[in-house]
Amino acid sequence: MRYVLVYGVIAGAITIAAISSSFVFEGLNHLQSEWFGYLVMLVALSLIFVGVKRYRDVECGGVVGFAKAFLVGLGIAVVAGVVYVAGWEAYLATTEGNFIQNYAAAMLADMRASGASTADIAATEREMAWALEIYEQPLPRMGVTFLEIFPVGLLVALISAAVLRNPRVLPARAAGGSPN
Repeated sequence: MRYVLVYGVIAGAITIAAISSSFVFEGLNHLQSEWFGYLVMLVALSLIFVGVKRYRDVECGGVVGFAKAFLVGLGIAVVAGVVYVAGWEAYLATTEGNFIQNYAAAMLADMRASGASTADIAATEREMAWALEIYEQPLPRMGVTFLEIFPVGLLVALISAAVLRNPRVLPARAAGGSPN
């Protein structure tokens, strides 16, 4: 449980700090910021691999099965997601809270500037109206926010468990630095 909490809190904190601080620079358009956000998530959630490896090496003597490794990774992903949601809610509470309105307006402006069809713009306007409605309600907003990060963590947890179940992959090192 210690590994789940420590690595999950760190991964979630890194993600929310990097993403919320990126809004200060506002140089990214909505598509670039989306790619940047998922890249940050992937990098921060690589701590799942580190946490599972540390769990395998310290708690399990260098050998762990897929199920146990996956559960540790899944736990880290859940904690990271909860921290991310809490951080995002804090960000919204300490700013004007109009992220989704600005995002929708920028997306529609980009579509118009690029010459998108009237039908495509209308479809995006309907999607954005739904997003604006969801963002007005705290619980659905939190659910959507959690679902932004959790699938990335789930994927990293699956890969980590699959790789680290093999004790020959990055084997545990003895105190003197030589492999076990």
